[in-house]
Amino acid sequence: MNIEARKILLVQEFLRIDNEKIISALEYFLHKSKSENFEENLKPMSLEKLNEEIDKAIDDESNNRLINSKDLKDKIQKWD
Repeated sequence: MNIEARKILLVQEFLRIDNEKIISALEYFLHKSKSENFEENLKPMSLEKLNEEIDKAIDDESNNRLINSKDLKDKIQKWD
C-alpha cells in the first residue's frame, strides 16, 4: 500500500473517532512529531552561506529590492 492510500485510510479512521481525548492525543502526537522531525532535519548554516546571505541582503537594500510589511500585506490581500 502506498503512502497516499495509507493517508486516505488514516483520515477515514480519524473521521470515525468520537472520543475527545483520543482526538486531543492524536493532535498532540502529530504536532510533537512534526516539530521533532523538523528539528532533526534542521542543519546549521555555514559561515560562508551566512556571509552570502548578508551580502545579498545588503545588495537588495542598496538596490531598492525590499518591500515593507504593510505594502506586502496589501499586495497579498489582492491575491484573492
